[in-house]
Amino acid sequence: MSLVTRLRSAGCVFAEEEAELLLSTARTASELETMAAGRVAGLPLEHVLGWAAFAGLRLAVGPGVFVPRRRTEFLVRQAAARTAPGAVVVDLCCGSGAVGAALAARRPGITLHAADLDPAATSCARRNLAPYDAYVHEGDLYAALPPGLRGTVDVLVANAPYVPTSEIPFLPPEARDHEPHLSLDGGPDGLTLHRRVAESAQEWLTPTGHLLIETSTHQSAATAAAMKAAGLRTRVTTCEELDATVVIGQATPER
Repeated sequence: MSLVTRLRSAGCVFAEEEAELLLSTARTASELETMAAGRVAGLPLEHVLGWAAFAGLRLAVGPGVFVPRRRTEFLVRQAAARTAPGAVVVDLCCGSGAVGAALAARRPGITLHAADLDPAATSCARRNLAPYDAYVHEGDLYAALPPGLRGTVDVLVANAPYVPTSEIPFLPPEARDHEPHLSLDGGPDGLTLHRRVAESAQEWLTPTGHLLIETSTHQSAATAAAMKAAGLRTRVTTCEELDATVVIGQATPER
């Protein structure tokens, strides 16, 4: 049975493309067989390959690490548009470090800090962010950051989980069964972490700094409301091509 046929029989919609990726990544026939067996068993393709394509970069990912989605490239674009040379940037809930890496690649010379609660994620992020001399911190949101960053952050990005707890069982098996629960579960309405990020953002931002949070279209009003409640000037922006929504909040100098 050919590799394409095996993948198609396992339910892989893009079997031909996946077979090409496996063939180009595997270094030996034995490794190819191990990778093919993992994919047929339902492992995420990126975990099998050991890397994910994101915003023009090839980023390391592995078991137990959230795989960056293509829609999150819209978050990168919006953040990059607000990142000046030499800016201080923080990537909260950084996962593999994908957003931070993509921003640093687009805006060389920024000072980048990334933080996540999951040790597997921060280990992966350190690999991906090493070329950019970034600082990677482990801990719960702002508690992970050096206190000296308070009031100095120009751009704060957060791709925090926003799936309501009750909806996790309905996610695709690749995510539900193989990605960390922490990276998926956004609490009862999906926005628990969005509220926490927004609530303390002004303490860390410069007087004109920006907070950007990825969310869904139907949750965007609630995410925006959380930012407004925290004193941020807020707008919602969307990208139909990527089915992506980002809420942008700007600090108020008069705070």
